[in-house]
Amino acid sequence: MKEFTQLKPFKKKSKKGFNGYPLATMAFYGLTNRLATKLVLGITNKEGDDPELFKWFSEQVDVRSNSKVITEVLKHLKDYKINSILINEKLMGCVHEQDIDYEGEYCPKCPYWQNRDRITHVKIEEL
Repeated sequence: MKEFTQLKPFKKKSKKGFNGYPLATMAFYGLTNRLATKLVLGITNKEGDDPELFKWFSEQVDVRSNSKVITEVLKHLKDYKINSILINEKLMGCVHEQDIDYEGEYCPKCPYWQNRDRITHVKIEEL
């Protein structure tokens, strides 16, 4: 996997483990597993709260290396005084949202993700 140097501050803080709330989670999405075109930042202020979601999109440049997006994320983390971060730089699936952008089990615009494990990216039939 390509090393995204812009994510180093997030990964460093994430490696320290859970240090209390507020907690930030970062998830990346794309049409395939190659180019992250969407970043979702969830901020949870206390246990049991629903996260407040922030979304960024970048069609041409991978959001994991988009300096403008990373700067905005860092600002949010500072503004919310984040104590803990969860991050996985692997893509977690399609950029489109079920029941919002499409109906049914699979997004018709992102066939790569059909019958595919979101963590390993392996086709489910092959597991």
